[in-house]
Parts: sequence; C-alpha cells; structure tokens
Amino acid sequence: MNKAVILARGLGKRMREEDTSAQVIGEQASAADSGMKAMIPAGGRPFLDYVLSALADSGIQRVCLVVGPEHAAIQDYYKKLSPRRIEIQFAIQRVADGTARALLAARPFIEEEPFLALNSDNYYPAEVFTGLRALGEPGLAAFERESLIEKGNIPRERVRDFALLGMGEDGYLQRIIEKPDEAANAAMAATGGETFVSMNCWRFDPAIFRACERVPKSARGEFELPEAVQFGISMLGLRFKAVPFHAGVLDLSRRSDIAQVEKRLSGIKVNL
Repeated sequence: MNKAVILARGLGKRMREEDTSAQVIGEQASAADSGMKAMIPAGGRPFLDYVLSALADSGIQRVCLVVGPEHAAIQDYYKKLSPRRIEIQFAIQRVADGTARALLAARPFIEEEPFLALNSDNYYPAEVFTGLRALGEPGLAAFERESLIEKGNIPRERVRDFALLGMGEDGYLQRIIEKPDEAANAAMAATGGETFVSMNCWRFDPAIFRACERVPKSARGEFELPEAVQFGISMLGLRFKAVPFHAGVLDLSRRSDIAQVEKRLSGIKVNL
C-alpha cells in the first residue's frame, strides 16, 4: 500500500474568524486569512510539507491532495517544488459539502487500491502511518485522549469535542460519536478504561466509497466522513480495526495554534 489522500478542501472558518488577537503576521497571516491552513508557514515551509514528509518517511509514495477550485496556490507550489520522494496529484472538490464528498473526489486516484486518508491541518507522527500501513485491512488510528493532551498541542476542552470511539473486545470499531455531548463523555468515563478518540486518520479500501455515496447529510448540513464510516458499519457490514496510539498530534485549527505548532516542528527535518 503506497497511496494516501489528504483532505485539504476545508474552508478554514475557525482559522479566519477566531483568535483574531493571536499575534500572526506576514505570510502566516495571509494564509490564515485565506483559510488555507495547510499552507501556513512553519520554519519557512508550509505546514503541509511536514505532513507529506512524515508520509514519505512511512513509505507512502503517492498522494492525492483534495482541494477547492480556489486553491490554485497549493497546486502551483507543489508543481514548482517537484518532490523526489513522493508524487503529488490533485483532485478538485467543487462544492465544500463535507469530508465524505471530498474523499469521493479522490476516487479516480485510488482505483481499486487500499489507501490512507487524513486531515491536512494535523501533523501525525510517522509511526501512526506506519502502523496503519502494516494493518492489512481497513481501520483507523485510535488516539488515547490523555496522551493527546499531554504530548500534543490540543487543550483538554477541545479534545473533549473530538469523536469518541466505541470498540468491541475484538478491537473493531462499533460506534463513532461525532461532537460528543457531556452525557456521552460521562458515559465513556464511567467505563473506567482509557478513552480513545478519532483524529480522522484512516486506512480504507474502495468499499468506503459506497458509504460516502449513500450517507445522509449530518445535522451540520454536510456529508461527513465519520458518519459515512458509521453508515458503513451499521448498514453495509464494513469493518474497521482500531489501532490504539498513545501519541501526540499537532493541530493547526486556530490562529492561536500557529506559534506553538511552529515551535514544535522546529526540530523536524522535511525531506520531500
């Protein structure tokens, strides 16, 4: 397995509208204002370069970036860069109607092969990609919540909003709870075990496209990938093995994240 899809079509509303008091200037401010979170510079390179480098470190050789028609700057940058370790293609999601539809835009790139799917505004350790590539079947990275808080840059109050994962004793995903409320968080805590959440890092095979085509709109009015996964489990008999990780992830969702993310990436070498 050597393919990955990076979902970079998001509108970046939080980045554009929230944390306006954060001290962000120059190219960082320009990228933040445009909503292109993945292109915010960190150490002189776009954040997305670090994500791609980690994928290459794990053995991924071909990547499809799903972008909007207004994101010509992303395409121009990588066409000029001409990476040696990783081949980059693009898919256009014409309408920003959710991550499930974003994944469908990459279907011609995937053909009939297994692949990784991930966010463009998260930096996952290469070990996560390596673990999913070695899995041999569809699955997801299940991040232990306290480890995310301790080892990443994501505050506790934000992590509590991440999708909760309910796994069976066999390790397969049974339920994914998007935007959990206090009752869902309390019920998970009452089990007494570790709490695992999704950071939208998946290993899929082409069967996921059937779920993405059929999943109804969410309460937010979008066709969302986590809900497509749940639809696939409940209605199509799809199975996803949860791979637990006690690791940190860097999240670049808000302007207030930029300085800390740049600091955490300062010792990481990019090799594309």
